[in-house]
Amino acid sequence: MLHKYLCRYPVALFVAACIVLLSLLPIPDMKVNVHVPLADKWTHMVMYGVLTFIIWVEYQRSHGRRNMLKLTFFAFLAPIAFGGLMELAQMYLTTCRSGEWLDFAADAIGVCIGAVGGLLMKRYTGVKVKR
Repeated sequence: MLHKYLCRYPVALFVAACIVLLSLLPIPDMKVNVHVPLADKWTHMVMYGVLTFIIWVEYQRSHGRRNMLKLTFFAFLAPIAFGGLMELAQMYLTTCRSGEWLDFAADAIGVCIGAVGGLLMKRYTGVKVKR
């Protein structure tokens, strides 16, 4: 069964693994000359938006018809839950990172943006939806 997901969603699984590494490994302090307000939150939104959009693309590539119930779970609820788990892992499994509610909110906003991108892709690619 794992082989099936590795074949159908290789890029999404790679991005998810990168998110795990970026979420749990210590990040070195770097001096930055440009200050971007809420840069950490923007990063969370982009990571989870890209992950969600890639799930939509790979789902479309590997399935002829869309099952909106499966897409709602795997390409919307699962990435939000994954973001929550990463925040909990940062809080309880690391000493160098901290879990934050605002990071979780940024994850969820990114998932929503990625899902909107996936819905727009559905509209313009003409794939039929199975209800």
